[in-house]
Amino acid sequence: MPPALTAVGHQLNARWRSLAPRERRYLSAGLAVVLFVVVWMLAVRPAWRSVLDAPARLDQLDAQLQQMQRLAAETGSLRAAPPVAPAQAAMALKAASERLGDKARLVLQGDRATLTLTGVSAEALRDWLQEARSTARARPLEAQWVRNPQGFSGSVVVSLGGAP
Repeated sequence: MPPALTAVGHQLNARWRSLAPRERRYLSAGLAVVLFVVVWMLAVRPAWRSVLDAPARLDQLDAQLQQMQRLAAETGSLRAAPPVAPAQAAMALKAASERLGDKARLVLQGDRATLTLTGVSAEALRDWLQEARSTARARPLEAQWVRNPQGFSGSVVVSLGGAP
């Protein structure tokens, strides 16, 4: 050990011996309490908290797993579904877009379609995307949305008939 540390050790040892037995007991009890608190704060409490939080975290992870399994099943069913003709896909997109009213405008360009939105609610946009995916087999390629107090505004480009 370094000489300075050895000297400090000797001083502490001499000070300890100079204490009365009663003072040594009190000091030992105080150090034991401090040691217990430190061990509790650094080792026991975090582990205890993990044990208490584990059931809620497991429930959350189970819910996420079930959602992922539902999405995987939906993806499998969409992949297994027969392709939709481009004309039929265009008609399905037009019908879905008409349900959005004057807040949306659909422009068809070959095997792509662009939907321009102005103040569409999140639910209506979600419904349109689900219908475009399931009925028209359209796949989103690009989306640029801004959320404002009236709803979502922007555009989304989709590929028709499941084409990449």
